[in-house]
Amino acid sequence: VEAPPKSPDGSEKSPQSKELLTSNTASTLCISSRSESVWTSASRSKWDIYHKPVIVMSVGAAVFLLGMVITSLSFIESKNVKFYKMCGPAFLSLGLMLLVCGLVWVPIIRKKQKQRQKSQFLQSLKSFFFNR
Repeated sequence: VEAPPKSPDGSEKSPQSKELLTSNTASTLCISSRSESVWTSASRSKWDIYHKPVIVMSVGAAVFLLGMVITSLSFIESKNVKFYKMCGPAFLSLGLMLLVCGLVWVPIIRKKQKQRQKSQFLQSLKSFFFNR
């Protein structure tokens, strides 16, 4: 059985205080690494910024068009009508949902980019005045 470690003033530290100390240090490291990654990724191309919403919109448009084709086949074909009437609207709604999600994602990214630019400007002003 091991005795708990003693602090410099001679009192014993509990395991809970050790956990608090390590979790506090870990959260500080996490915050500092997160803020460093925000500042170092300043020069990104438009494709790097918008590639996810563009892919979501492209897939959504393709699925929506597939849904339109399947739905129109239900009116043209006389066999498998039940299958077309079930799958067509499902693909239509899924494609429309993905398309709208991609369209909404673009303004959100633009707003985040503006906020990031403002915070970089304020950070540079702070460092200019406080480092003198």
